[in-house]
Amino acid sequence: MTESAVGEAARAHGLPLHKPATLRDPEARARIEAMHADVMVVAAYGLLLPPEALAIPAQGCLNIHASLLPRWRGAAPIQRAILAGDATTGITIMRMDAGLDTGPMLLRREIPIGEHDTTGSLTEALADLGARSIVEALASLDRLEARPQDAAATHAPKVAKREAAIDWSRAAVEIDRQVRAFDPAPGAETLLDGQVLKVWRTRVARGHGAPGQVMAADASGIVVACGTGALRLEAVQRAGGKRLAAGDFLRGVRVEPGHFLGAGGVPAGA
Repeated sequence: MTESAVGEAARAHGLPLHKPATLRDPEARARIEAMHADVMVVAAYGLLLPPEALAIPAQGCLNIHASLLPRWRGAAPIQRAILAGDATTGITIMRMDAGLDTGPMLLRREIPIGEHDTTGSLTEALADLGARSIVEALASLDRLEARPQDAAATHAPKVAKREAAIDWSRAAVEIDRQVRAFDPAPGAETLLDGQVLKVWRTRVARGHGAPGQVMAADASGIVVACGTGALRLEAVQRAGGKRLAAGDFLRGVRVEPGHFLGAGGVPAGA
């Protein structure tokens, strides 16, 4: 177990730091009540706050949510936005209620999703935007209008490990989104000679062939046919190895046109 960034910052600045296992504990709630806080801010907490905790601050509990609510309520809004091919995402400052990301919205700030953005890069961008947005919201809390969310909500369930497997029968653009959505975790993956191969960076390429078939393999990458179009694998990683640019990877592993990635087909070493 390691200290979170918030914990490290609190200790560095001499701020009181408490880590209750649950806010359903009366003792933990009593500690919060004793602060007589006007407002409580919640970020990346991962659990629903019980009604008893929500009722403590005079002006409620504010959540920093990494999507443009009501789109992508739930645990994995960044991953789901990339997977869906959304053009934009952002930060919503909302006043929490008993539901999962269902409370009224106080402030929304939008940013574009670039064609090469990953969950890692968007997380950094949204963390910065979220920090600035909550400061803005707190400074003008009395003047912000609480707007209810409409019924057009979408949900962002936690990413399951099984979602990491690449299905080469899908369109190249969809697999590219999958690779970007699952970087840095859990990492999109396929099979090479029956062994797991993580795929970390891709680019949509021209060409067509049997899904999973290698069409070209050189210093610029490994071009693999998809259900629609093709994908150039630019950075990969074998089990137990390091993340490598495709050209460096090919110096130690034989992969040639006609070979297949995935569960079937001609092995790379054949």
